[in-house]
Amino acid sequence: MGDVLAGFHAVWEFESDSVLIRYERGIRTPKLFQALGERRIPLSAVEEVRLAPGRRGTVVLRLLPRAGADPLMEAADGQLKEGSDPYRLVLPAERESQAASCAEELTARLTGSGPADRYLVAAPEAPLQFKAYDGKATFDGTSVRFRWSSTGASSAKWKAGDQSYPVTGLSGVEWRSPEALEGYLRLRSFDAAPDAAPEPDQDPAAVVFGLGYGPVHESLPFAAAVLAAVRSHGPVPAAVPRCRRDPADIAERIRHLGELHQAGLVTDEEFAGKKAQLLAEL
Repeated sequence: MGDVLAGFHAVWEFESDSVLIRYERGIRTPKLFQALGERRIPLSAVEEVRLAPGRRGTVVLRLLPRAGADPLMEAADGQLKEGSDPYRLVLPAERESQAASCAEELTARLTGSGPADRYLVAAPEAPLQFKAYDGKATFDGTSVRFRWSSTGASSAKWKAGDQSYPVTGLSGVEWRSPEALEGYLRLRSFDAAPDAAPEPDQDPAAVVFGLGYGPVHESLPFAAAVLAAVRSHGPVPAAVPRCRRDPADIAERIRHLGELHQAGLVTDEEFAGKKAQLLAEL
């Protein structure tokens, strides 16, 4: 195609079989974009191309990746905020005709549909690391290591000691955004029983996030890189549904959440969302 679209925070270069996305490094650019730098999205990884009106005189060109084609989006599991979606390009409304032309041509060049049987978009490269609330997580491409913090880690984690997990023994990764309550990164292993998994702050196979700890632009690329390494050693099994929680435990957590809400430490939106999430576990 040879066309180029420069939008807010990114430039898309359209090639015959892919889209090269170069993210800006400006102050207002989402930190996740800056961390990613650039990404090449093969058209075989794209399910659909959409163009829609945006806010305040803008239009939005968006690629919808195929399920299982991008480890970053698989790890995110729909938790990214709209403004941090790396597949969205926001443009001034006066460039709508050019964007529409690109969208039409891209659609004509799409070659795949449905779930992908392998990752088609490259994962962030190791080594990677980030600081969680209760420890430091590092990944060298073959093993994930958790080193516990003397101030944030629970006694259960201190008793278990620092942990090292070769990717050959892992079956997947569970990432919960730090922008929501109780964010964490948990490693799933083949020999662990998902129904018996302890709470993340008590689980030596998990690190928990907090204010300023495990931010999206650090912990999500980390999770994606680990997930891609796991997949390279074999297919990732489907996630096993969690067991139902003890109603008394759920009631206690909702009570504690209500206290945080009354104290002004949790917004109305966060309270309603987390309460609904807890009730869904009954």
